[in-house]
Amino acid sequence: MAGSIRLEVVTPERSVVSADAQMVVAPGIQGEFGVLVGHTPFLTTLKTGIVRYTDSGGQEHFVFVSGGFAEALPDKVTILAESAEISDEIDLTRAKAALERARKRLEEANRQEGIDRHRAKAALERAMFRISLKGG
Repeated sequence: MAGSIRLEVVTPERSVVSADAQMVVAPGIQGEFGVLVGHTPFLTTLKTGIVRYTDSGGQEHFVFVSGGFAEALPDKVTILAESAEISDEIDLTRAKAALERARKRLEEANRQEGIDRHRAKAALERAMFRISLKGG
């Protein structure tokens, strides 16, 4: 399709998105970045967040990603994520339970040594993004 970018979002387990897009916006480690057709090639690290893309019909789609890398080329964006889910795949009940577990773990980490605070904060962040994407 002329005038479009091929978007591929993959994890170690599966292909999550393979679609033509007018525009892709992703959470780069140094801030959000957007890619249109003809973009200058670059590679960047991703942080946990939401990838947004507009399909060839003008409809916006959202994908949760947890870390990874993005490669932008003039006609393609490849996202290699540690984990990724399209919004329809997110189980809101499970995401809310994960949020509560992460909050408790973070409280424990604040009170006692030996609990990985960084991992607890990362779990909390993942749960919050997943809930916000699902509209909870």
